[in-house]
Amino acid sequence: MIHDYEQKLLQLIDDNIDSATDDELFAGGYLRGHISLAAADCELQGITDIVQMQQKVKQSLLDAKSELSPSDWQLVQQYSDKLMA
Repeated sequence: MIHDYEQKLLQLIDDNIDSATDDELFAGGYLRGHISLAAADCELQGITDIVQMQQKVKQSLLDAKSELSPSDWQLVQQYSDKLMA
């Protein structure tokens, strides 16, 4: 289930490449790694709940907040919220 959800999120990012803005391309590319990392972590821990995976993605983004400028972090947060809605 987690693997399927990961693939769904990554496919949504890929499906928007042709029409995405530069900001959306940046946010999608940045999110891919956090999504895959959260999915792998869930699988290692035997977590099958999608809500827990979403929480792991959000926590991963919070942990990496200092890597981005405030405006870039906001873009990634908004794209993440839109993607996982």
